[in-house]
Amino acid sequence: MAILDALLAQLLRLLPHHAISRLAHRLARWESPRVQPLLRWFIRQYGLDMSEAVEPDPAAYPSFNALFTRALRADARPLEGDEKSILSPADSRVSAFGPIEHGQIFQAKGHSYTVTELLGGFADLARPFARGSFLTVYLSPRDYHRLHMPVSGRLTTMLHIPGRLFSVAPRIVAHTPRLYARNERVVALFDTAIGPVAMALIGAINVGSIETVWAGEITPPSGRVITRTDYGDQEIRLQRGAEMGRFNLGSSVVLLMPDHPVHFDAALAPETFVRFRQEIARIVSESAMRT
Repeated sequence: MAILDALLAQLLRLLPHHAISRLAHRLARWESPRVQPLLRWFIRQYGLDMSEAVEPDPAAYPSFNALFTRALRADARPLEGDEKSILSPADSRVSAFGPIEHGQIFQAKGHSYTVTELLGGFADLARPFARGSFLTVYLSPRDYHRLHMPVSGRLTTMLHIPGRLFSVAPRIVAHTPRLYARNERVVALFDTAIGPVAMALIGAINVGSIETVWAGEITPPSGRVITRTDYGDQEIRLQRGAEMGRFNLGSSVVLLMPDHPVHFDAALAPETFVRFRQEIARIVSESAMRT
């Protein structure tokens, strides 16, 4: 199986990633009565729980994108914990988590990448995370596609980093070195009670768009140069659990936390399914760590 996955990963590298994703962008937004049977098939095939949606009737969604980015009822994902809680940013499966060691983030067995690479080469942005913690989660096509704040914070910087669009399916991630640092991505950095926190929204093949609540749709177009936007003169604050962005189709989020004691939930493990607003870690006071 590992050999077949490695071959599949090599074959996928040859595909015209951006052309396929542009086509997916258009098809996902195609509004036609002909879409309805496909939507209903998708709901059955992937077991979407439409009772959680604000609008449970599939006929209310004119396109696949409308279904993927559907709003959920306020009581569908209750806010867990307190201000010391770190929440899951999405309905997703855990890919990896743990300490960042010497600026290196674990991707999969035999593969890692650096914080500086992930953050587009900006050493000033990467420095606070060199000995911090990380969490990587994967959103499948069946998952709710809006992304939410793990902690309360004020937006300080946003990066749009062009790149490839390799698949982020776990079997491909395991055989594609430095995938998250090579794919196109949007990174948002926030000033929080524990210092800088970064959310890297990773693009992937068939991910037709990445958007944030403050800037709207950022990609497409993909662009060719890194764009850095600093928000030091603006007061954009988002509370923990609040929506901060969304994907079209599934992808991955890499959450970076600074050099501050964080205790991950004991039940957390690779392939664990987590829901947004679910507590996945606790912020530990440094005085408590000393005692």
